[in-house]
Amino acid sequence: MNPMYVPAHFREERVEVLRDAIRNIAFATLVTGGEGTVEANHIPLLLTGDRLSGHFARANPVWETLVPGASALAIFMGPHFYTSPSWYPSKAQTGKGVPTWNYIAVHVRGTLTLHDDPEWLRAHVGALGHEHEHFRLRPWTVEEAPADYIRTLLKAIVGFKLSITGIEGKWKLSQNRPAGDVEGVKDALIAEGRGDLAGLMGS
Repeated sequence: MNPMYVPAHFREERVEVLRDAIRNIAFATLVTGGEGTVEANHIPLLLTGDRLSGHFARANPVWETLVPGASALAIFMGPHFYTSPSWYPSKAQTGKGVPTWNYIAVHVRGTLTLHDDPEWLRAHVGALGHEHEHFRLRPWTVEEAPADYIRTLLKAIVGFKLSITGIEGKWKLSQNRPAGDVEGVKDALIAEGRGDLAGLMGS
């Protein structure tokens, strides 16, 4: 797999910014390759140290085609939105401007290891639940469910670990536009209810 195309002014290399984005987005497209095929699966992933962990439904044949140490690419797509040239003050002066799309994305590359051990799977499901529940007033935990019910569900999944070998970030947020245009885009995004994306501009 070739690296993501990232012009220098859109490149994000701050490790903690990339890791925070992975944690906040949490849901990725996992791209794997088999014999002459490419598979894409949409999976919640948990970042722990230098690895991502997740699981496939056992009924999904993708895990059966993976060889030990198979390469994989996890794509985390963050906030994104259409960007109108009418938002650029410079366009009113020069007429120059075309539509584009602002977004952030993180590509994580690594090698996959499958995990079928019930204890590993239970720990993974518990950690994944904790990641998305711990801040709630009454967080759900895996211990709440009947033990035999959990054992049955764990038999229906196959876990995996992605050992990270590289991370790339692309923050396409109008950095190639004059400062006035950047402010125009931010104001327009906020007006259209996309403060999440506007808040990333200039960060």
